[in-house]
Amino acid sequence: MLIYSPRQDSFETRLLKLHRDVAELLGVLSIDQVLERVPAIALERTSANYAAIGILDEEGKIERFVTAGMPRAQVEQMPHLPQGLGLLRAVMSSEKTIRVSNLGKDPRHIGFPPFHPGMTSFMGLPVFQGKRLIAIILITDKVNSPDFSEEDQRIAEILARYAGIAIVNARLFRDYAMRDRVLTRQNENLALLNQLASTLATGTEIKEILDQGLNQLADYLRLEVSEIYLVNAESKQLNLFIHHGEAVESLWKRAQFKLGESTVGRAAVGDIPIVLNITDNEYADLNPMTKLRGLHQLGVIPMKGRLGTVGVLCVATCHPQPLEEPDVQFAKAMGAWMATAIENIRLNVQGRRLAILEERDRIGMDLHDGIIQSIYAVGLTLEHARLLLKETPAQASGLIEQAINDLNSTIRDIRAYILDLRPRQLKDENITQGINRLVQEFRANTLVDVILKCPNGGVTNLPEPQSLALFHICQEALANIAKHAKARNVEVTVWTTAERALLEVRDDGRGFDPEKVKLSIGHGLSNMETRALNAGGEVDISSEPDQGTTVLAWVPIPEPEFPAVDHIFG
Repeated sequence: MLIYSPRQDSFETRLLKLHRDVAELLGVLSIDQVLERVPAIALERTSANYAAIGILDEEGKIERFVTAGMPRAQVEQMPHLPQGLGLLRAVMSSEKTIRVSNLGKDPRHIGFPPFHPGMTSFMGLPVFQGKRLIAIILITDKVNSPDFSEEDQRIAEILARYAGIAIVNARLFRDYAMRDRVLTRQNENLALLNQLASTLATGTEIKEILDQGLNQLADYLRLEVSEIYLVNAESKQLNLFIHHGEAVESLWKRAQFKLGESTVGRAAVGDIPIVLNITDNEYADLNPMTKLRGLHQLGVIPMKGRLGTVGVLCVATCHPQPLEEPDVQFAKAMGAWMATAIENIRLNVQGRRLAILEERDRIGMDLHDGIIQSIYAVGLTLEHARLLLKETPAQASGLIEQAINDLNSTIRDIRAYILDLRPRQLKDENITQGINRLVQEFRANTLVDVILKCPNGGVTNLPEPQSLALFHICQEALANIAKHAKARNVEVTVWTTAERALLEVRDDGRGFDPEKVKLSIGHGLSNMETRALNAGGEVDISSEPDQGTTVLAWVPIPEPEFPAVDHIFG
């Protein structure tokens, strides 16, 4: 802090002290500290009783006014600080210093507000950034002299030039610091959104996703309470689905709203978040406990997915810092992520339900057209045999024998269906052992002659994802042969190359047209292709009517991963 000394230094000494002051001033990066230092230096170096600096806004009006030499209590008693009128307006309109020996006699002076100290001598200096006026420095009441001298003016003008540089530097630092905070906040937002995206991509339950999303949002924005209302697709109503926070049991008086009804309903049909100031206003639909428990602000944010509004996100804070626009937009982005994840889960559920219904239809059609018709035919044969049993026993016996053969054939068909429908997995087997088990079961259930070939010992050290893909492709191929091919011979081959594991299933059955079969449901060709693609491989299916079918599948053999080794050079 500068302390005034009544001893008058020489001009050279005053310049030396001023240069020391401005050197320190230029090292100050806080605009508040710059505004405090400049009038203090002016007061000390010109031997005045009072000094002040006024900062101008973009419109050229005084936005801040900082004084030195005047007690704070006296400043607070005044009804207002200088507003840039009278002599101050003259300083703001001038490019040069204005010096007045007696304020009361200057026609530009318009007087002082109540509680303002009396002043006589005056010196006002404009402060420029280039040609733009950014501030004014006011120095009044020269000590032990009726007027400020030429030396005082030179000292003040040097200070004004350095003050302009210091103000610009402090503003630039403030702007850069603000941009840095904004960029840091944006990076944090992106990191959190990325983390949330990973969570949503792996989540399969709506409540699990919303729990994690609300927890992350609450930690980041310091939320005390958060709720989500979801739209019921059938009733078109918003129902409270999840609540986080112990400050209140609920933010709203009701747990259900119609679309467009109340604040929650209006947010659902709109696209703009609604921010409520709970402290200063009353809201009829809010739970009264929200104000009693000290909640300050509440954001009501629509959760928009790709297909429309999924729900409404409500977030509330107790801390006095308001929910700013970036915070609200970030919450809106997170709401959109959660809405999209909910849509994906619902679409997956619908897809699985549709697949189950289609599979039920396929099984029903196959059973009706195949097994049930066969059993019905056996029933007719036995009925005929019963009628002939007394008159022609030999013929009846032949029909019974035929029925027995038909039933055995039907049993084989049923076994084929069981082979196709039963969930199959590799147990504690490698892929070659698992396929050998499939081949043995296929031979027992279908009585078809099947051969398994494993050149060079087959495939042994294949990772589980690739092994399961080949296992299920083989199972699907054998099941299709059992149901459709009417083959006499089947050949299964499993082998490896340097980079791939391969499976070939070949039969001499009736074959089919692959393009026509792909258009129907139930042959499993698309399932085989999907399994191979998911494992990084491919499936090639070649067949012609009456020429048999060959299924060739391959998957990559991943390169082995070696543990990291620290190399020490000495």
